[in-house]
Amino acid sequence: MARQGCVIIQPNTLHHSPVAQRRIGLTGGIATGKSSAARLLEQHHGLPVLDADLYARQALEPGQPATEAVLERFGPGVVSSGGVVDRRALGAIVFNNQDERRWLEQLVHPIVRQRFDQELVQLDTNPAVVLMIPLLFESGLEALCSETWLVDCDESQQLQRLMARDQLNEAEAQARLGAQWPLARKRPLADVLISNRGDAAALNAQLEDALSP
Repeated sequence: MARQGCVIIQPNTLHHSPVAQRRIGLTGGIATGKSSAARLLEQHHGLPVLDADLYARQALEPGQPATEAVLERFGPGVVSSGGVVDRRALGAIVFNNQDERRWLEQLVHPIVRQRFDQELVQLDTNPAVVLMIPLLFESGLEALCSETWLVDCDESQQLQRLMARDQLNEAEAQARLGAQWPLARKRPLADVLISNRGDAAALNAQLEDALSP
């Protein structure tokens, strides 16, 4: 398994995008460090990053059709001032109810996919682009990518990072972890394993290795 500071290239045979553009599907578990990796790829390596989480948040901005559907289904308890969806309140529902989570995913995922398609058209002359998709494998979006990279860490690290980052207790954090596939299920599916068990310098060194021809 991945060691600190060692990028692992795996001989997978996933059916990726046939386009000539290098499309890196960047994924991982919640709180494994996807955003840190994406930031390094963007700032240190000059790659454009398309962010599925950003598109999902924008889909739930005030006045958007998806926002109206959420309010109709869940009521005023998931709305803060100004008609903004209270993501913490919404998360408390969907991370503890599989049916409601699936409903929300079926609402938002097609919007996110459409945004990816639109942005990729705009970036079609770029030699490489990063698609940061937390639920890459769960959503079956590997076909958008020419390769898939998994930002990995130990499960105990993942839990502690999530609790600290989002100020959750252990039960709340475990509920969010349970809404995604475990890292052990994702690791064999990825073309590249990026270990985020160390510091930013070690993470960036692995990204450089993975970017090398």
